[in-house]
Amino acid sequence: MRKDKEQQKKTQMKQLKLFSHSIEPTEGTQGRTERNIQIGVELSSRLEKQRTLTANLLEQIVDYGNLNSAYKQVVVNRGSSGVDNMEVEELGLWLRTHLNDLRTLLLTEEYKVSLVRKVEIPKPTGGKRTLGIPTVKDRLIQQAIHQRLNQYYEPHFSEHSYGFRPGRNAHQALTQAVEYIKEGKEWVVDIDLENFFDKINHDRLMQRLSKGIGDKRLLRLINAYLKAGMMEGGLLEQRTSGTPQGGPLSPLLSNIVLDELDKELENRGHSFCRYADDCNIYVKSKKAGERVMTSVVDFIEKKLKLKVNQHKSGVRHCSAVKFLGYTLLEQGGIRIADKSIDRLKDRVREITQRNRGARFEVIIGELNQVIIGWTHYFRLANKWLSTIRDLDGWIRRKLRCYRLKQCGRRYTTYKLLRSLGIAEGTSWNIVMYSQGWWEMTTKTAVNQAMNVRWFIQQGLQSLYLRMQV
Repeated sequence: MRKDKEQQKKTQMKQLKLFSHSIEPTEGTQGRTERNIQIGVELSSRLEKQRTLTANLLEQIVDYGNLNSAYKQVVVNRGSSGVDNMEVEELGLWLRTHLNDLRTLLLTEEYKVSLVRKVEIPKPTGGKRTLGIPTVKDRLIQQAIHQRLNQYYEPHFSEHSYGFRPGRNAHQALTQAVEYIKEGKEWVVDIDLENFFDKINHDRLMQRLSKGIGDKRLLRLINAYLKAGMMEGGLLEQRTSGTPQGGPLSPLLSNIVLDELDKELENRGHSFCRYADDCNIYVKSKKAGERVMTSVVDFIEKKLKLKVNQHKSGVRHCSAVKFLGYTLLEQGGIRIADKSIDRLKDRVREITQRNRGARFEVIIGELNQVIIGWTHYFRLANKWLSTIRDLDGWIRRKLRCYRLKQCGRRYTTYKLLRSLGIAEGTSWNIVMYSQGWWEMTTKTAVNQAMNVRWFIQQGLQSLYLRMQV
């Protein structure tokens, strides 16, 4: 009898290895082992049922209703053209005459996935991020695949995952992280995945997808999208790994890959938040964090076949960590990270360049768009708001400088100052004795004339006031 039970457990362990990498007991306890086995068996059963339900999923993907929804989403997302130069505005007209042919090609596996246009954009932290821009036709198909696949995978993703998911966002991740810190878990295992979207292992991802998708045609289509070459300046670059950002399917595939990490951390009982490839684990001491870091990095690199950036990763106090643009402090304090402030200032400098030649009201309009979006995202901040007040003053000074520079000549500047109600003699002194436009903005008379009320009349939004709403 005992041998039969041992054999049954070995069989369950083998079955679990097919569907999960989280089978080894992390605490050496019998109860933990049995729970892991049970989780694996349940996962195996669910995936088997899912494979049956998705045996003909491609027919659902090319359903007229699904394609219509995908088309609407592609139009909303807009974006630039791919290697065929077809714009989003042209897609509707193309579909009117080619929709049925497209459906047939997909169902018969005769559709040819196009090359991806390679674009590199600067990262806020330095370096470059690679984007892969598919053609609008491929974006339509990827969106249609995403919509159907998401119905099967989304309900089973971790509660600790917040990125690229309907009804979940960065603010929820931050709020949960604050709760962990309030519980005394002030040390953060800050894990940075090195070029995550470019390093995803194709074979491992396809193996994982094949466990839950029964339609072989769909699997081959997804594999074709993963391996589609990238075109840059007429040169073709073949891809053997990664799913570059830019296509509608990449976010879902990235969550499927990292869901393994989520489940592993859950099985270990960790408190964590993950937003896309940004994952923070919260513990009560630095020593505990170092133990967690070692074991989690080992799991990521050996099991998931991903690379951890050792220079950017580490165990740090929460006050030294930037998470989703914020820095979280003890006892629930939330402030805006220094780098987020720096990026805002860079954007303001870009808009208010004195050689742009744009009308003053245009500059105000562009700044308002930035201010509204920025304050909406950073509205959770409850510490160091004096920094925001200082930023408001700095933005107004940049605008004063821009407006004065528009005058061009001394006499025109004098006329502007007089129109603002500055006395004649004071106006001439400002114009004649100031060393440049920036110094001119330091004059008391200029500040009093172009004051906060004056900027409100020009329609300028206030960072500080919007943060108080």
